[in-house]
Amino acid sequence: MQRVLIVGPCGAGKSTLAFELAARTGLPLFHMDKLAWEPGWVDRSNEELRAVLAQVLAGERWIIEGNYGSTLAQRLQHADAVIYLDFPVRLCLWRLLRRFVRYRGQTRPDMTEGCNERLDPGFLWYVTRWNAGPRKRLEVTLSRYQGAIVRFATPKELKNWLAAPALTFAT
Repeated sequence: MQRVLIVGPCGAGKSTLAFELAARTGLPLFHMDKLAWEPGWVDRSNEELRAVLAQVLAGERWIIEGNYGSTLAQRLQHADAVIYLDFPVRLCLWRLLRRFVRYRGQTRPDMTEGCNERLDPGFLWYVTRWNAGPRKRLEVTLSRYQGAIVRFATPKELKNWLAAPALTFAT
């Protein structure tokens, strides 16, 4: 697989997995958060984001991690495989809190420089409501995808997959 998407709830570990896969495969890595945000938490316009993303998608090899439902269909048209970290929301919330403590006042490696880690009520509400809205929309979009989807319901399943001698993308 040369074009891989990684999706799932915020805090599931998409960026962590993406860094590991990029190191193991040599595939160029792109984070949707870096593509979508400018320094100081300034949103790119939809047009700008689609233009930047089109340049990435034109490449023959890549890993793109992040949800951004407004661009998911565009990305799926080019992807060979999708890795879906379908982890429980309570685990993701715990990981978000841990991430906030670790990176507070700093920019995470998967974010645009100048976007220091923050944790606001709106973001927490979005994650808390993942199963009621964002997850449903993600699943509808993925149901139209014809390529390989590797879905992990627990971190242990992901760990076992990563420990295999060869990574398989069987559906």
